[in-house]
Amino acid sequence: MIFSGTANPQLAKGIADYLDMPLSEASIKRFSDGEINIQIAESVRGKDVYIVQPTSAPANANLMELLIMVDALKRSSAKSITAVIPYFGYARQDRKAAPRVPISAKLVADMLETAGVTRVVTIDLHAAQIQGFFNIPVDNLYGAKLFIEYIKQKNLPNPIIASPDIGGVARARYFAEILGLEMVIVDKRREKANESEVMNIIGSVEGKDVILIDDMIDTAGTMVKGADALKAQGATSVMACCTHPVLSGPAYDRIENGSIDELIVTNTIPLKQESAKIKVLSAANLLGEVIRRVNNNESVNSLFSK
Repeated sequence: MIFSGTANPQLAKGIADYLDMPLSEASIKRFSDGEINIQIAESVRGKDVYIVQPTSAPANANLMELLIMVDALKRSSAKSITAVIPYFGYARQDRKAAPRVPISAKLVADMLETAGVTRVVTIDLHAAQIQGFFNIPVDNLYGAKLFIEYIKQKNLPNPIIASPDIGGVARARYFAEILGLEMVIVDKRREKANESEVMNIIGSVEGKDVILIDDMIDTAGTMVKGADALKAQGATSVMACCTHPVLSGPAYDRIENGSIDELIVTNTIPLKQESAKIKVLSAANLLGEVIRRVNNNESVNSLFSK
């Protein structure tokens, strides 16, 4: 059975359509003070249940909604509860990077397990080690699969892959190996959260069609400044591929007015507004196929083999 929270019902509907089954019914309401009230409208006794709910903005409300729905399903005797969290919020706080700070990703993992989640399916965790915060199976899917065909169809005359920072090198290298392309790195120094300063480009982009690869785009500062630096070094065009379109604060203005020629994202998070520069690819079929394989005890990893 597949249930949807209120964070991304369109994606949940797409997953259900891929699996040729209806979305199961649940009543999700708010009390006047904002508390969440959930009632499962169908029997789930002995069923394998999947809840589709990214913990994107408003992150706290969507996370609480997921936890409360899990609790309702557990108390209704569901056999298993898989949280399908296309975008895993709080993933950026995955270690103690400074004194007296939390490891929020670990806290969220603990809450999900305590609520009753028996498995997690997500796409492009910001830090792969978050899988180790769980004592239950976690399927961290590669968003690259969603972008590869689109990139090939563009038939770019002189393409090259770029990582927007040192931390994203492994992700960019994965793309480069699949597509048989070379790779460059944008070396930047981040002075504080959500602000970045591009320093230099490691590699040559003269006359190249650059494909910037990242897991998410938030305020778009990193991507836009990276694109500016790449074009300053002679890049012909800059396309950015980011799995999760967080797009908060000044992101849309920066994209519209910046050097990025095209931004490719997926629908793990619904867009707040449309933009001629932004192309959205659906993750519904990928998530639907993974759910089918998990439910039939088939290999998920073979879906991403090169």
